[in-house]
Amino acid sequence: MRLPPSDLRVDRETLEREFLNLAQAEGVSDIEELNAILDRAVALKEIMKAPGRIDAIARYVADHFRENVNPMGFKAFLVAVDRQACALYKQALDTYLPPDWSEVVYAPAHNDDATLKKYYLTPDAEKKVRKDFTKKEKFPKILIVTEKLLTGFDAPVLYCMYLDKPMRDHVLLQAIARVNRPYEDEDGLKKPYGFVLDFVGIFERLEKALAFDSDMVASVIQNIDTLKLLFKKYMEEDAPKYLPFTQGWDDKSKERAIAHFEDKKRREDFFAFFRQLQNLYEVLSPDAFLRDYIKDYQRLTELYKFIREEFSDRVYIDRELSAKTRELLRQHASSSNLALPGAIHELGPKELALLKQSDTTETIKILNLRKILIKTVDEKAQSQPFLLSIGERAEALALAYEDRHLTTQEVLAEFERLAQEYVESDKERQDLGLDANEYAIFASLKPAVNGVTSQLAKAFNSLFLLYPDYKWNEQQQKRLRAELYKVLLPLVGAKKMVATANSLLRLQRV
Repeated sequence: MRLPPSDLRVDRETLEREFLNLAQAEGVSDIEELNAILDRAVALKEIMKAPGRIDAIARYVADHFRENVNPMGFKAFLVAVDRQACALYKQALDTYLPPDWSEVVYAPAHNDDATLKKYYLTPDAEKKVRKDFTKKEKFPKILIVTEKLLTGFDAPVLYCMYLDKPMRDHVLLQAIARVNRPYEDEDGLKKPYGFVLDFVGIFERLEKALAFDSDMVASVIQNIDTLKLLFKKYMEEDAPKYLPFTQGWDDKSKERAIAHFEDKKRREDFFAFFRQLQNLYEVLSPDAFLRDYIKDYQRLTELYKFIREEFSDRVYIDRELSAKTRELLRQHASSSNLALPGAIHELGPKELALLKQSDTTETIKILNLRKILIKTVDEKAQSQPFLLSIGERAEALALAYEDRHLTTQEVLAEFERLAQEYVESDKERQDLGLDANEYAIFASLKPAVNGVTSQLAKAFNSLFLLYPDYKWNEQQQKRLRAELYKVLLPLVGAKKMVATANSLLRLQRV
């Protein structure tokens, strides 16, 4: 929650005296007194809809949305005091933002004037607007509402509510909770908090507007100043233990960082810390408050990307970085700065020899070999299915390394053996006289069958040829599995039979 500049807000005392009292006026019995309250409310609404105020708030909303919300990939509500205010805000916003960025949603009435009728939506059109608003890539980006959609509309991509309407109790709490709903999609778009810009002063006297337990209120509302204090605490008290590992990106500095974060618990603690820090940055940016911390935050972002990438089991995609953090990294960091020392990009005899001879640490060599093996399997397994076996063994080896079941020296030796197996595989395939499918079976059987031969690989391949549709035909797969079991049982024993058959059935056929 944040308060905009004071010159854009209705006087808080006036609102408390008029609107919040009016909301409690159901028990008023004197008709003249009730009429007087209604008259004052009408007068206050007219103040809120004054042309100068509408234009100033529309300009403020446009700037804030363009600078803060749109870069995050999220959307917003502008909640106006009544339907006429909705129409006026739409007219004003269209002078500061493209018209297709915003849409008005309200119910028609029989005595509406031309301005109100201009923004009518048919039921089908409103249905489409609702649906499109839930999709981050479609317009509109801002919905201007007064009653509709505040409590019954589910749009996780909704991040910001520009509040220019007095509300209270369940309606207010539900509206805020809906905006504040956490969200993350398959592209890595993440919403840690919702955001409310309050133009009517409700949050200055929140306890009067919400007749609920304070814990319930706190669960959906956090003041922006609280988030600033938390960000400050993270940067001044927690970040210093990580910042020494961001001092330059030469090879020795990278090796120090890798050595420190080789411990899985240390990595997980750092990742958890950074994700919390990033959530706060996403909400606060581009607030001037961040200026004193931006360089250190950038350095922590680089460290996070470097460690996350180098210890990842797959080619790292920076979806875990929020939109604003990703942009900060793009502007200030070079990808070459964050590469592992001695990194290789192809796996061949020359590259493998250079890596073995390099003066990098054993840990760096392990990470380089793991990354290039994973990359090679991902890119070439379709045409060289034997690579799946190498990939499975590499993943098992990486897990053993993470859990410290093997020493660093043992893991390095095993990774070098796997890499050498790939480098020598094509020559071996030709020497054995096997095609790609037969050699994939040969390589998959190697770890389980002592003295596996090319004839045995050909025999297994002939079984696969009998059931060409086993991948999608359940009956063929059952029959093929039964045939595999018959041959495997005397070769590997009952304990290994099922696992070995599963490994063969997972192979790609070319």
